[in-house]
Amino acid sequence: MDKEISAADASKLLSRADTVFLDVRELDELAICSIAGARHIPMTEIPVRMSEIPKEGSYVVFCHHGMRSMKVLEFLVERGYERVMNMRGGIDAWAVSVDPEMRRY
Repeated sequence: MDKEISAADASKLLSRADTVFLDVRELDELAICSIAGARHIPMTEIPVRMSEIPKEGSYVVFCHHGMRSMKVLEFLVERGYERVMNMRGGIDAWAVSVDPEMRRY
């Protein structure tokens, strides 16, 4: 099963109550741009904040370009999470294909 989703396809899930967008970037990156409604847990904090990520949830994980979020996806899958997708290209791809007004870095 493909664990990646394009930013355009991910945008269709943003309004769904059963899907959480999980932003794993650092705070300084969050200050530059963000996706409204996304939950922010920096990648380095994921292991100690697992209680904030229920296993029964559906997640779209993203970072700047998709590398860190893929590592988080792998970490979660190894711990039994089944409905996790990595947003290919990260928030930069979102800025290009979904929200051209978004500030890029």
